[in-house]
Amino acid sequence: MFSYPVRIALIASLGGFLFGFDTAVISGAEEAIQKLWSLSSAVHGFTIASGLLGTVLGAMIAGIPAKKYGRKKVLFGVGVLFLLAAVGCALTSSWFLFVVSRISGGVAVGASSVVGPMYIAEIAPAHKRGRLVACFQLNIVVGILAAFLSNYAFVDSGENAWRWMMGIQAIPAVVFIILLRQIPESPRWLVLQHREDESRIILSRTGELDVEAAISAIHASVSGGIKEKLFSSKYAKPIFFAVLLAMFNQLSGINAILYYAPRIFELAGVQKGAIAFQQAIFVGAANLVFTLLAMTFIDRFGRKTLLLIGSAGMVIFLGLTSYVFGSGQSGDMVKWLLVGFIAFFAFSQGAVIWVFISEIFPNSVRSQGQSLGSSTHWVMDAIITWTFPIIVEGSPKGGYYSFLFYTVMMALCFLFVWKVLPETKGKSLESIQKELGIS
Repeated sequence: MFSYPVRIALIASLGGFLFGFDTAVISGAEEAIQKLWSLSSAVHGFTIASGLLGTVLGAMIAGIPAKKYGRKKVLFGVGVLFLLAAVGCALTSSWFLFVVSRISGGVAVGASSVVGPMYIAEIAPAHKRGRLVACFQLNIVVGILAAFLSNYAFVDSGENAWRWMMGIQAIPAVVFIILLRQIPESPRWLVLQHREDESRIILSRTGELDVEAAISAIHASVSGGIKEKLFSSKYAKPIFFAVLLAMFNQLSGINAILYYAPRIFELAGVQKGAIAFQQAIFVGAANLVFTLLAMTFIDRFGRKTLLLIGSAGMVIFLGLTSYVFGSGQSGDMVKWLLVGFIAFFAFSQGAVIWVFISEIFPNSVRSQGQSLGSSTHWVMDAIITWTFPIIVEGSPKGGYYSFLFYTVMMALCFLFVWKVLPETKGKSLESIQKELGIS
């Protein structure tokens, strides 16, 4: 039914589903957790952001084992961590152990954000790479929507509803662990380990027309040695591109909206409880639909075009959301404005970030570069998530100030993409390396 590289990409990208589910599921449990342990705004913000501390750690360190032991083994470890985190969060009665479990799940999310896109980029033919790496983002948004639906399904399950919300993630984690047995190791990693015969078999099966030329290009791309260090003037351009794009991704406010979606709707005057949870489903559905649309166009129009369209749209919808909160209007208007924002985010930043970061670093430092981009992404996510409830609860106009800030950031993002960012569509990983002057 699916070609070999597509099947591999779909299995590897299931780590993205768990990533997305873990990201959004906390939105259903966060108020119950705050009441259960009587948390202040600051401690509550830390509790929700605690998973992101693990995410930063996972993103920072994942490149090391991925380089030494291979991409596949690290993906397996990610699946195990997701399983342990789900069970731990669901069963604990201790705030401390809940935070520890969230951090464990965060390590899995961070490692997944590094190794998943990197693995898919390294097995995908150049003409399909954008769509196949975007499968990772597609699974993230499917996971987010699944979490919102799951939260809604369990919202009226009594005082332990939040435990069911957190624990249900164990099921897809087990499925992911089982399916990983069917995928091969990255052919580029195998070449770096001088296992060319194994790499030839995999490159041939994934549709590489000239296997020997591909292997020669991989060898040439690491002529400086596989022990090269990322932080040198040679790699200044890809470092700059990755760090700025990762920062702008989170400065859009996307994960503050996903983590606190029901609460944002309550702030906007939507009735508490199941209705607020139902509104969040609209956000998740828009995320899915426009990610699918972006996958259709990412290899046709290119990464840069999608980012420009998305940044412009996000400025409009975030600006209008800020105006609504500032003027005291409420209700359905906020829901549709956030749906509009999510649509433009999913069509651009959401679909492009993992593709672009996985493309711009050369083979010799790709695992380190992917870790840098992902770490930057998650550090900014932690800051935004931790401070959001403090800002919102600390001022009657907290919603206005938050969304105004996100609006300004997306205007700056538009300028960055327009004036600075290169296009990478349709090029082999090695040719991108040459064009950036880092061959």
